[in-house]
Amino acid sequence: MSVSDDISPAASRGGLANQPYALLSIAAACWAGNAIVGRLAAGHIPPVTLAFLRWGIGFLVILPVAWRHLKRDWPAIRARLGLMIFLSVVGIAGFNTLQYWALEHTQALNTLLLQSAGPLFVACWSLVLFGIRLTLAQAIGIAVSLTGVLVILLHGDLAAIAAIDFNRGDLIFLFALLIFGLYSVMSLKRPAIHDLSFTAFTFACGAVVLVPPLIFELYWRPVMQLNVSNLLSVFYVAVFPSTIAYLCYNRSVHLIGANRAAPFFHAVPVFGAAMAIIFLGERPQIFHFIGFALVLTGIFAASRKPSSSPG
Repeated sequence: MSVSDDISPAASRGGLANQPYALLSIAAACWAGNAIVGRLAAGHIPPVTLAFLRWGIGFLVILPVAWRHLKRDWPAIRARLGLMIFLSVVGIAGFNTLQYWALEHTQALNTLLLQSAGPLFVACWSLVLFGIRLTLAQAIGIAVSLTGVLVILLHGDLAAIAAIDFNRGDLIFLFALLIFGLYSVMSLKRPAIHDLSFTAFTFACGAVVLVPPLIFELYWRPVMQLNVSNLLSVFYVAVFPSTIAYLCYNRSVHLIGANRAAPFFHAVPVFGAAMAIIFLGERPQIFHFIGFALVLTGIFAASRKPSSSPG
């Protein structure tokens, strides 16, 4: 059984909920901020604590609007409970805890660069699990947008990539991307339920799964201090890269498929560079504009709806 990448008829109608590329752009911007906030929180908020608070609070935020959908969709969720728990473990509890752990051992810049490998993992899982191959346009688009990311992050000097030192944190984050690629592809097999039901269940289940490692972490590591900086970090990760970004991303995958959504991983470091310019006072230079143009070109090429075969 193959997974269709076509946009459903509903996607052609107006409204932000049916605009997958706008939704993916919002998700990318939120996730870019998550890397920066996660790095700032490293050493102040232990990784499992940050992940648990992120999903626990995120669930409480979304529950009031998701409750009626959860009640209606519960029979469908229960029928595919194993898959739903699996998605919660890999895409919610696993990926984000590993990301925060990685940020204790590497720079946010490294994780932003490595995030560009996301579409490759999605493509590999799509091929292994469902036999879905990248189109030529998708492969070219991924390569072009990855080049644009490198131009931005290496300040236009692509030869500088040889000087990047991939440490333990980088390897941890690569594994995190591997399992998020699995989440992206397997989420296409989720039951036919409302996006709010899916998001609320996976948030809650992901938080519950993190309770045992949280207890272990509280015993072995210092407890998070209740200060303004830490509380603002928790608020950000609970609302923006969690509730808002996952609603946008899951809806987009539902509309256009994982392979066509995956190139938007490349927009994450672009937004990260923009945030550095806006919030850290870095001056934009020519390589920013060149890289941004390449990323947009690659995303456009890789995300286009494939042409129908003649006849």
